[in-house]
Amino acid sequence: MGIDSQRFCPGSKTLRDAVPEEHPCPRCGTAVEIWSDEVRRKCPSCGQVVTKDNPSVIACAEWCASARECLGEELYARWKASKAG
Repeated sequence: MGIDSQRFCPGSKTLRDAVPEEHPCPRCGTAVEIWSDEVRRKCPSCGQVVTKDNPSVIACAEWCASARECLGEELYARWKASKAG
């Protein structure tokens, strides 16, 4: 049973329809823009790696057997690369 191209699990919405979120840098306090399909990003001011406070919104891609199919190869690869740092 595969993923229908017109229907996706609700958990993948934040990855498929990414939106920017601001997270404070723990070192300098600068607001760092991290998209909802990313896990971390470097602070543009001081270079500190800033990680989302609550990455649970993308957790479904961690355990779902259909994540690669649901998200598509390009988005899945980009998400995995973001996770790796």
